[in-house]
Amino acid sequence: MKVDLIEQRVIEACALVPVIKAFGEQIGIDAAKAVVQKTHEELSRNYGKVCAKKRGSNSIADLAEIVSGWAKGGALKEEIIELTQASYVFNVIECRYAEHYRKLGMEEFGYCLSCCRDEPFTLGFNEKIRFERHQTIMQGAPHCDFRFILF
Repeated sequence: MKVDLIEQRVIEACALVPVIKAFGEQIGIDAAKAVVQKTHEELSRNYGKVCAKKRGSNSIADLAEIVSGWAKGGALKEEIIELTQASYVFNVIECRYAEHYRKLGMEEFGYCLSCCRDEPFTLGFNEKIRFERHQTIMQGAPHCDFRFILF
């Protein structure tokens, strides 16, 4: 049975947050979250490499197609600002990932479980694409500002 990415993240959160909290009691919650975030970043960078290899191409258009899949099932509501051969710029104005973490009382873990994966995924996918994001809904901003720029 295949689950949507958002369902996968909820399952992961339900399994990982109690472990993070338990380790947090031993080493401090910030240190525990940092370990989880670093692990997710490494996994995500490797996944970006796998995706590029599997596609046989790693252009902005390819990246845009993959990233738009993160919104599958209404998980994200996006406003696309620009999509060219050299850039993919959009804002996320609604994030069901953040909503689910909030409903589960896990919002403080959302960034280290989900959002932290975006930049390393991009680097793994194509080291010539720079990722910028200055704010996230997960961290309390009104929107997430995604910027993928080929340099």
